[in-house]
Amino acid sequence: MNGAESLIATLVNNGVNVCFTNPGTSEMHFVAALDEVEGMRCVLCLFEGVVTGAADGFARIAERPAATLLHLGPGLGNGLANVHNAKKGHIPMINVVGDHATYHLQYNAPLTSDIEGIAGPVSHWVYTSREPSAIARDAAEAVRQAGIGCVATLVLPADVSWGDNPGGAVDAVAVPGPAPVPAERLQRAVALLQNGKRTGILLGGRHLSGAQTLLLSRVGKVSGARVITETFPARVRRGAGTGVLERLPYLAELAIDSLKDLEQLILLGADSPVSFFAYPGVASVIAPAGCDELLLAGPEEDIELALTLLLAELEATDMAPDVHPLQLPALPSGALDANAAAQALAHCLPEDAIVIDEGITAGLACFPFTANSRPHDWLNQTGGAIGWGLPAAVGAALAAPERKVICLEGDGSAMYTIQALWTMAREQLDITVVIFNNRKYSILELEFLRTGARGGKPGPKAASSLDIGSPDMDFAAMARGMGVASSCATTAEEFNAQLAAALASGGPSLIDARVPPLQLS
Repeated sequence: MNGAESLIATLVNNGVNVCFTNPGTSEMHFVAALDEVEGMRCVLCLFEGVVTGAADGFARIAERPAATLLHLGPGLGNGLANVHNAKKGHIPMINVVGDHATYHLQYNAPLTSDIEGIAGPVSHWVYTSREPSAIARDAAEAVRQAGIGCVATLVLPADVSWGDNPGGAVDAVAVPGPAPVPAERLQRAVALLQNGKRTGILLGGRHLSGAQTLLLSRVGKVSGARVITETFPARVRRGAGTGVLERLPYLAELAIDSLKDLEQLILLGADSPVSFFAYPGVASVIAPAGCDELLLAGPEEDIELALTLLLAELEATDMAPDVHPLQLPALPSGALDANAAAQALAHCLPEDAIVIDEGITAGLACFPFTANSRPHDWLNQTGGAIGWGLPAAVGAALAAPERKVICLEGDGSAMYTIQALWTMAREQLDITVVIFNNRKYSILELEFLRTGARGGKPGPKAASSLDIGSPDMDFAAMARGMGVASSCATTAEEFNAQLAAALASGGPSLIDARVPPLQLS
């Protein structure tokens, strides 16, 4: 058994059985080993940003890591944005990055680079394997280091890959689950909730389950605390039957106003909230000055158990939660805009669907409109690096082929990783993509106004940098060119019919929804 075969067998032994790939010459022995080792599904992606984004989406739904196979430092660099998103979302990922043979590095060939230096800022653990006999052990360590919420990057020199490993694969290693919350923190939280001060509880992390939303609603009812989620939790269960929680606004000014009266803030899987960017005259910290903050549980700790224990300490295990009822709006009619699309989505959203949200400004209405839709999972863009949505849909669909995946995507962000459509078609994934095609970087127009640059009014050169029309992009044509069924909607009635047809199909489809841009005063 060579090094590559022992590496793949070790990953499979540890439940890592999907590998998103974009290989090159240095990885050919890994590619060859895919035919020799049973149990690994190999999914080809045409750009490394699709590779890493798909691994992120897979892990969010499967709740275990996928592997990526990337070609040297430049390949890793191409995928870096979505590794960043995974790290910010506490999503487990195992990156296998090929490198030149150890004896070839001294010659500084054109693709030679500092792979560990590139990987370090977006990885929790980086290691270069040095010999074939060690690669299986190193792969097992990568699995252990990735755990339930970390990024592990293993560099695989070509000669380590092709060299003989007489020891073979390594069996499954122990990966610890979420750690229990220390008793002293729990008692501190109880004291805060019982001292009569104005209190908020901010819930975040890798997966806000339906059980967590119900528990938090009950804690809020018994204590009088406001119960809030992060703006963009990685995954949250929503819809009918889930607990009623507030969502922290995205805009810093609105978020600051939302929390301005709090005297105490308890954090559950969430960091202390800060503004996404700095703005003249706007505070970076969202919570008010003097607010007493307690980190009750970090993202790697057992949030659900902490809530259960908290409820018991408050002697409120019989408290009924506030839950969302099932309330579906009527289908819209007339002009197609973001609100009409959101209304149609809320009406049509299937039971147990997975929604991938990178709709940016045009998708803002979809989240509130679907609060009382059929129960579903909602995946958010966690790190701010766009080009995540289409790849994440690929990964989510592979992790749960029995569930309908709906990807809400902005036109500008779609163009970062449009190659994901080809992988959807190749793998025949059950994904409905809605492109909000407003021919603008509307989010940047909004940010131009908020930063006060040039008085908030772009001149002709600045405006051209925020406009992605001329030529106008035809996403329906692009999708057809990559094997995905597509249509174009310009009215609410057209969108209703196309969405219903796409959701009824069993394969990938795309709706090019022509909507007006965000109107700024």
